[in-house]
Amino acid sequence: MKPPRLSDSTLAQLSAAVAQPRYAREACRVGWLHFGAGAFHRAHQAYYADRLLERDPRWAISAVALHSSAVRDALAPQNNLYCLAELAEPAQLRVIGALREILVAPSERPAVFARLEAPETRLVTLTVTEKGYCLRGDGRLDFEHPDIAHDLRADGAVRSVIGFLAEGLRRRYARSVAPFAVVSCDNLPDNGPTLHAAVTAFAAQRDPALARWIEHDVSFPRTMVDSITPATDADLIARVTAESGLYDAGPVQRERFTQWVIEDLPAVQVADWAAVGVTLARDVSVYDRAKLRVVNGAHSALAYLGLLRGHATVAEAMCDPRLAHCVERMLREEVAPSLRASGSFEVGAYIEATLERFRTPSVRHQLAQIAWDGSKKLPLRLLPSVVAAMATARPFPRLALSLAAWMRFVIGQARGGGGLTDPQAERLLAIGRACTDQPEHDVAGFLALEDIFPRELADAVVFRTAVAQGYRGLGANGSLSDVERE
Repeated sequence: MKPPRLSDSTLAQLSAAVAQPRYAREACRVGWLHFGAGAFHRAHQAYYADRLLERDPRWAISAVALHSSAVRDALAPQNNLYCLAELAEPAQLRVIGALREILVAPSERPAVFARLEAPETRLVTLTVTEKGYCLRGDGRLDFEHPDIAHDLRADGAVRSVIGFLAEGLRRRYARSVAPFAVVSCDNLPDNGPTLHAAVTAFAAQRDPALARWIEHDVSFPRTMVDSITPATDADLIARVTAESGLYDAGPVQRERFTQWVIEDLPAVQVADWAAVGVTLARDVSVYDRAKLRVVNGAHSALAYLGLLRGHATVAEAMCDPRLAHCVERMLREEVAPSLRASGSFEVGAYIEATLERFRTPSVRHQLAQIAWDGSKKLPLRLLPSVVAAMATARPFPRLALSLAAWMRFVIGQARGGGGLTDPQAERLLAIGRACTDQPEHDVAGFLALEDIFPRELADAVVFRTAVAQGYRGLGANGSLSDVERE
């Protein structure tokens, strides 16, 4: 017989081993709006909100899905409750009660703006992925992006997150309501200032006075978030249902390690972040660069190299001695010199901890998922380390090998007809189909994409040579080049 469904009315039937919300949900108030109701938000920011609500009832979340209604449809019958599985030995389950509502922006735009306008909304966070910001390759707002062009004509009927933020702030400005803090939790370098500049630029096209207010009065702190969050699948749903005793249509899972660092600005000092494990730091850039270049950079390298070598998950790829050795040397010899220690942060220890996290077998992080959106991820995860190495004339064979593996991955998808999850899928697949397995020819085709590879980098002989060498040594079957036979 099918077990009862998780909801407020069935919490009493939950297994005693599962942690429940330790606060009265009905007494909680929405003070936090979040764009992007996906798995990472529900495993990360909503987890911290759940802990905040044990101390302060002002931090229930209104989550906004910008496109799909899938999360709302899964969680609405459950009163927006769901289980978080922390992957370790043994795994731990916790019911998260922080979500008050899930709004689907295209059909519930007035409700979204009502939350953005409400004086009680003090915090707006985002996990919309790199492509959700509608930025050009140089990090500035892309006014030619279809969503941005639409929103500048839309008179409030916006569809991009930039448009929602600018319009929400405009309405507060018009009513003399203090602004909320805007906290990007995506993997963008200098994510706060980058988002600040984009929203200000958008607003300037419509109202210069609003743009000046946003520029001078609205806080966009830098942040860094970290926790490996494998996608929800049927196996997770079955496991959570069996262990909790209740059916949950929308559980999420992550590794036990979780980290959130927020720039210590007055606008974010509205909650007791330290009490729930959030770090407020004057300089987030140390953490941000390390996470992007070490954790995310190694993930991308493992994804493209690992898929070529027939692996499915990060942990499985780390059991490949040659591949694990390659990625470790990339981090220690090619990435670490581009980072600096600061306070209690030590680069070598961070790399060692990262590699240990990757080896955890219970965290089944799919390489295919990490491989999505390479055109947006590589300029943030791998290219900064390449540029830093070139600036000091250091070799970077494994970084180049990882870029070549991405190219081989795209070619494989183009030839196999499997499609590509990437905002530039059409262009990339066309390049892939035109490749001839001649390193210089094939690499040149990819390096012509200036919004991925800046012209000055793509034209550098040392860079083109290194990537072509990696491409030649890698081979279509993922055999690693001579750099790993040393």
